Amino acid sequence: MSVDLAPPLPQTVSSNALLKRILNETRLEPVENTFDVLNPADGSIVAQLPDLGAAETELAVEYARQAQPDWASRTAKERGEILRRWHDLILSNERELGEILTLEQGKPLAEARREITFNAGYIDWFAEEAKRAYGDVIPTSASNRRQVVLKQPIGIVGAITPWNFPSGMITRKAAPALAAGCVIILKPSDETPLSALALECLARDAGFPEGVFQAIPSKDPAPVANVLTSHPLVRKVSFTGSTRVGKLLMRQSADTMKRLSLELGGNAPFIVFEDADIDAAVAGAMVAKFRNAGQTCICANRILLHTAIQDEFLSKFVAAADAMNVTDGFDSSCAMGPMINSAAKNKVAALV
Repeated sequence: MSVDLAPPLPQTVSSNALLKRILNETRLEPVENTFDVLNPADGSIVAQLPDLGAAETELAVEYARQAQPDWASRTAKERGEILRRWHDLILSNERELGEILTLEQGKPLAEARREITFNAGYIDWFAEEAKRAYGDVIPTSASNRRQVVLKQPIGIVGAITPWNFPSGMITRKAAPALAAGCVIILKPSDETPLSALALECLARDAGFPEGVFQAIPSKDPAPVANVLTSHPLVRKVSFTGSTRVGKLLMRQSADTMKRLSLELGGNAPFIVFEDADIDAAVAGAMVAKFRNAGQTCICANRILLHTAIQDEFLSKFVAAADAMNVTDGFDSSCAMGPMINSAAKNKVAALV
């Protein structure tokens, strides 16, 4: 399946070889529908990707089924070596991955590059930790019996990731699954699929066999999620997103008794007491509130102030917020990039 590019790449990423590669590779079978990937800084179309659905996800499950026995049979050391090669490739392509992330998600380039390098650490850590997936020998009531617990891969894992950390959320979910001997099918957000495709591309370069790590770009998450939650061969689903969707995935997974890992919602007060260092509190609040344009599950959603320091804090906080340069994430002076899309912007405007 050819992935078309429309229109030509912006000047900011015109030399990005990794982006050019993922946009021009042949992937899966031809499909009729595509969807646009937008630059949130200006709303321009940066790519058109295949809009995959239930049929393609079923095919991905079949590829995963074929790949699972070989991947599970490899030693933790063998899997760890491939994971470390993936880790090293991510670091050596850190600039390109950061540019891709900023292009489709909007955060400042420096912030995007930090996401790449920090979250590559999950791969390195789990590559080593897999060797310590020890079992247990349990004492029995009979001298001629021995009870042994062995830890084995559970099988195919489905992962559904959000757009706010489009690289970090993938490595956090994929690294432990792959290290344990499981294969993974990834449904990235339709807002930020390029980061997922770039990581998949580097995973192939690292030596992951066909079918071990698959990304499914799709505008509508429902058909893909329905297959991942209902297919009997998919044994675990990992999801980061809203509580509402998490509840839906729980219901859909019940019939096949899947294991679930759900990271849902967030509720984060920022509290400033009477004896606080106000300058330090303001600096902390700026990070807690405006990191990633406030689009994280741990960003402060309310600020609670002691009345004795309320006026001083608010004065300094408003001044610091006014001084922020909100612009295109590729601008070297950018302190905060745009929100992910117009719907998010309108939601914030309605609150104000």
